[in-house]
Amino acid sequence: MAKSIVVVESPAKARTIGKYLGKGYAVRASAGHIRDLPPKALGVDIKNGFKPSYRVIHGKEKVVKELQKEAAKAEVIYLAADPDREGEAICFHLAHLLGGNDEQTIHRVLFNEITKEAVLKAFEHPTEIDRNKVDAQQARRILDRLVGYKISPLLWKKVRVGLSAGRVQTVAVRLIVDREREIRAFNSEEYWEFKALLKAGTPPSFLAKASKLDGKKFSITNQEDAGKLYDELRESQFTVAKVSKKARKRKPVPSFITSKLQQDAARKLGFTVKKTMSLAQRLYEGVEIGEEGSVGLITYMRTDSTRVSDSALQEARGYISERFGENYLPGKPNIYKSKKNAQDAHEAIRPTSAWRDPDSMKVYLSRDEFKLYGLIWKRFIASQMVEALFDQTQIIVEAGRAEFTATGSIMRFDGFLKVYSESVEGSDDNSDDTGVVLPDVSKGEVLKTEELTKEQKFTQPPSRYNEASLVKALEEKGIGRPSTYQQILQVIMSRDYVRKDSARFLPTELGELINDLLIGHFGELFDYDYTARLERDLDSIEEGSADWIKTLESFYSGFRESLQKAAVEMKDLRKNGEETDEICEECGKPMIIKWGRFGKFLSCSDFPKCRNTRPINGEDQPGAPVTAKETDEICDKCNSKMVVKEGRYGAFLACSSYPTCKNTKPISVPVGVSCPKCGKGEVVEKRTRKGRMFYGCDQYPACDFVSWQKPVPEACPECGSPYLVEKTTRKDGTVQFCPNKECGFKR
Repeated sequence: MAKSIVVVESPAKARTIGKYLGKGYAVRASAGHIRDLPPKALGVDIKNGFKPSYRVIHGKEKVVKELQKEAAKAEVIYLAADPDREGEAICFHLAHLLGGNDEQTIHRVLFNEITKEAVLKAFEHPTEIDRNKVDAQQARRILDRLVGYKISPLLWKKVRVGLSAGRVQTVAVRLIVDREREIRAFNSEEYWEFKALLKAGTPPSFLAKASKLDGKKFSITNQEDAGKLYDELRESQFTVAKVSKKARKRKPVPSFITSKLQQDAARKLGFTVKKTMSLAQRLYEGVEIGEEGSVGLITYMRTDSTRVSDSALQEARGYISERFGENYLPGKPNIYKSKKNAQDAHEAIRPTSAWRDPDSMKVYLSRDEFKLYGLIWKRFIASQMVEALFDQTQIIVEAGRAEFTATGSIMRFDGFLKVYSESVEGSDDNSDDTGVVLPDVSKGEVLKTEELTKEQKFTQPPSRYNEASLVKALEEKGIGRPSTYQQILQVIMSRDYVRKDSARFLPTELGELINDLLIGHFGELFDYDYTARLERDLDSIEEGSADWIKTLESFYSGFRESLQKAAVEMKDLRKNGEETDEICEECGKPMIIKWGRFGKFLSCSDFPKCRNTRPINGEDQPGAPVTAKETDEICDKCNSKMVVKEGRYGAFLACSSYPTCKNTKPISVPVGVSCPKCGKGEVVEKRTRKGRMFYGCDQYPACDFVSWQKPVPEACPECGSPYLVEKTTRKDGTVQFCPNKECGFKR
C-alpha cells in the first residue's frame, strides 16, 4: 500500500508523475477544480467580509469520495496542481476536503516542468500552500461572481432572459465594438503613390518610391495634381543626391510568454487560442517518447515572465555551439527583461531539453503537436543565439520638385534567423527590404528612367481583431492574465455577443446593444483602465501587499451605487421596446422591436391585447429590409460574393445575387478539435434548419463526421479516444464523457 498520495489535476499528468515517483506513491487526478461557488445562488456573504460559500462541484462527488478514501490510508498527502493561482486554489480546496486526519502531513509541491529531475527535486523540497495566491484567486472569483450575478438579472428584466455580463469578458466585447465603430466612422482618403524603375551605370535596375515633394513629406491627393506631377517627372532628370551605407543589427527575441505563443501560433500555424493551449497542455503534461516513457516536453505554458533557468541557458548554449558553431554563440547568455507586473515565479515557455529537437520528437507527436513544439523549441534556441547582421544601403534620388528613396538590405550573417523569425501582425516574415540588391552609384550620377508609374490608392480603416490581435490588445491594456485569455475568447463567442467573419471578430447586433447598455450604466466598471487597475490589485494580493477583503469592499461600494441607479434608469426594452415606423397589420397600432430567444423581432405595441409578431431581417420575410455585410467567401453555386444576413436563428451566409441565387450557408465557428474521422478538417459549430446546434467537419461533404454533443480537445484517459464530448443539463450540469460507448468514461 502506498504511504503517500499525490493529487494533480489531470490523468495525463498523473500517469507521467507516477512513473517518476514509484510504488511508494499513489498519484491521482482531481480532474480540475473540485469546489466552487454554488451554481444557482450568489454564494457570497457580502455583509460578513465577502465570505464565500463553497460547494463540491456537481458531478465531482464520486471523485472527492475516492480521493478521501485513499487519503485516509496515506501518511502524507502531496498536492501538486499547476503552479499558478488556479492551481493553488485547487490545492487549497483539496486540503480542506482531504485533511481530516491530525496525524497526516499535507505538503504543496511545485514544479515548472514535468521531467524526472524537476519532479523528484520538488518532492525533496515540498512547501506549503501559498495563501496569498489563494486569496488572489478567491478575490477574482468573487469579483466575477458579483458582476455576473448582480448585472445579469438586470439584463433579463430589461432585455430578455438568458443574457449575461462578465467583468472582463464585457470589456473584451467593448474592444470589438469600439473597433467596429472606428471602421464604420472611417473616412477613406485618396492618395497617389509614385514609383520609378531606375538604371545606373552598373546593374541591377532598382525601384525607388517618391518620398518628398517640395521638401516636405510626399502627398498627392487628387487625380489632377497626380497628372501634372507625372508630366513634370517624365521631363525631369533623375540624379543621385545621396548614398548612405551602414551596418544594421537585428536582435533575437525572448522565449515565449503565453500571449506571444498564442499570437505566433495564430499567425504562423493558423491555430485558435483554444487549440494552442490544449496542445501546449499535452506537451507540458507528458508525451510517450520511446524508452524514456512519458516526459513533459515544455515548461508550464501559462506565464508572463521571460526568465529562463541557468541550467536551461547552459544547455541551450551547449546545443548551439555543437550544432551551429561558436560563431552563432554570444559571449554570454542573452538575458531579457520581463514586462512590468510580470509574475516572475515561472520561467518562460521553453523545451525541457534543448537536445530534444523537433525532428527527433516528430515520430512521437501528432501533426499539430509537432508544429507547436517546433515553434516553442525554435524560439527558445534562437533567443540564445547572436544577432543577425545586414548591410543596409539607401539611395536618395532628386527629380525636379520630388525626391525618391530606395532602400536595400543584404544579410551578411544570419545569426538567430537561421532558426527562427518573429511574426508581425499584418505582415509576413519577408515584408522588409531584406534581399533587395542596389547597384553601386555615386553622388551626382544621372540615372536612366526605365519606367515611371503613378497609382491611385485609398487609406484603409483599422483591421478587425483576430484572435492574435485581440490577445495582444488585451495584454497591452493590462486586461486579463495568461491563464484567462483563452477563457475570455471562449465566453464572448458562446454568448453570441460577437461572431467571426473570415477569422475576424465583429459584434452581433445583440452584442452592440448589451455593450451600450452596460457602458452607459456601468462606465467605470467596464473601463479599460479600471479593469487593468483591478488586475494590478489582484497581483498585489498575490504578492501579499494588499488585503483581498479591502479590495472587494472598495470595489463593491461603487458597484452597488451603479447597480441601484441602473435598476431605475436603464431602458426597459423588454417592456417598452424600440419604436419603429412599422404598423401592425392586425390592429393598426405601431410595431416595436423586442428581443427574444432568437434575437430581435417586431411585436405589436398593444400587447397583450394584440399578440401579433413578425421577424426582422428574416430570410422567410418577403420584402423585409435585410442588412447584408459583404464577405470574401464565394458562392459555390454562382460564384457571386456571399454576404452575412441575420435570420431567426442568428447570422448566416447568403448569396449576394438573391433572389436569382438562393444559396445559403451557416457561419461555422471552430471548437478547437481536429476532425477525428478524416484528420484534415476542423470540427465547427453548425445548426439544423430548425436552429438546433450540432458539430461537424468543415470539410463536408468530403467528410460526414457529425456529433450532437460538443467535442472537447482532450484524449479519453481510459481508452485513448482522441477527444471527449460534453453536454450540459439542468440535472447534471456540465458533463464530459467518452464518445466510445464501450468505454463508459464520464466526469
